[in-house]
Amino acid sequence: MAKVKGLKCRECGRPYPAEPLHVCEFCFGPLEVDYDYSRMQKVVNRKRIEAGPYSLWRYRDLLPIEEENPIGSHCGMTPLLHARNLAEALRVKEVYIKNDAVCHPSLSFKDRVVAVAVTKAMEFGFSVVACASTGNLANSVAAHAAEAGLKSFIFIPADLEQGKIVGTLIYDPVLVSVDGNYDEVNRLCSEVADKYGWAFVNINIRPYYAEGSKTFGYEIVEQLGWRTPRHIVVPAAGGSLVTKIWKGLKEFYQLGLIPDCNTRMHVAQAAGCSPIVTAIRNGSDTIRPVRPDTICKSLAIGNPADGYYAFKAVGESKGYAADANDEEIIAGMSLLAVTEGIFTETAGGVTVAVAKRLIEEGIIPRDESVVLSITGNGLKTQEVVFNALKPAVPIKPTLKSFDQAIAERPNLAPEVVSKASTTHRG
Repeated sequence: MAKVKGLKCRECGRPYPAEPLHVCEFCFGPLEVDYDYSRMQKVVNRKRIEAGPYSLWRYRDLLPIEEENPIGSHCGMTPLLHARNLAEALRVKEVYIKNDAVCHPSLSFKDRVVAVAVTKAMEFGFSVVACASTGNLANSVAAHAAEAGLKSFIFIPADLEQGKIVGTLIYDPVLVSVDGNYDEVNRLCSEVADKYGWAFVNINIRPYYAEGSKTFGYEIVEQLGWRTPRHIVVPAAGGSLVTKIWKGLKEFYQLGLIPDCNTRMHVAQAAGCSPIVTAIRNGSDTIRPVRPDTICKSLAIGNPADGYYAFKAVGESKGYAADANDEEIIAGMSLLAVTEGIFTETAGGVTVAVAKRLIEEGIIPRDESVVLSITGNGLKTQEVVFNALKPAVPIKPTLKSFDQAIAERPNLAPEVVSKASTTHRG
């Protein structure tokens, strides 16, 4: 099926061929994939999707890929959990967790976009893939390049969390540590991409890469029984995820796969880097860059490439936005862990904290369904919460030592039941 007509400018609409391009040469607007939805509509249906592989490639008809054997066959179809304990804690009727921190090879939602991007790079004949990253993308590009047998160059800010550095180096890429923040790294990568002609997934391959995020929204709808939730809270760095989830929901509606599309999209950012939230709260589509200052490094993009389009997605869907400070981020991580047994990274802490605030402010009514987007695994950012955790209870390897420790800390064992009291007296 010839589903892709080419690329088009998101601003002036000028058409371009389906090549590794990302900026309009006339108005400098970003390019995106231009689909032939009339052809798609003749092929795509629920039955065909459900019969597909148990991965993001079940949505292949809706993605800009022609390759018969795409990379990332084990990406996607992550759990959608009915979070009853968290709902009770937040005092809201229906909460779901879309947990992209598990099942994926590099434990983040970036595996969705990178599976599409690396597959497209292979179609174009590239032998080197690269990226600028705040961490999760670095892990994913290195992993998928290894699977594809491609060389990879990964550019990161020098102050990245150790877990994300190790999670990249294990795949043996060329890891370039840059003395600067993400926005400075990204500017450098634009120059490198132009000079060396590599496939930078979030630069010259970006129009195709971004389409992978749609599958996050597709899965939510399918896992809810082909219905949309009333609210989705999405963490935002560059702003692409919230934009593409919204696009995916609209595509499902346009293709007749769902009867309506009335979900409200809400943006969550860290207070130390919240240019999209600021724009939404001010009612202005001007995204003013900031210098990041937050423990949430995965969202520390001060000049978001898709900030304007995230603003539009929130406005079209009648959603809203909020941010969370460092203390609230840690509290959000802890709340998700103790209620649902899910260890999320800092971006997930932002999502939970912001959802809590939006519920308390009445923006998300307590009797409506809400999906929280968890995009990365807490094992990658352990140092952030370490000092906020209770220490281990030290004892000798004897029952007497354990008894003494419990006696000194009665809150640890509120009720001690003796063996004799539990003996069956039938």
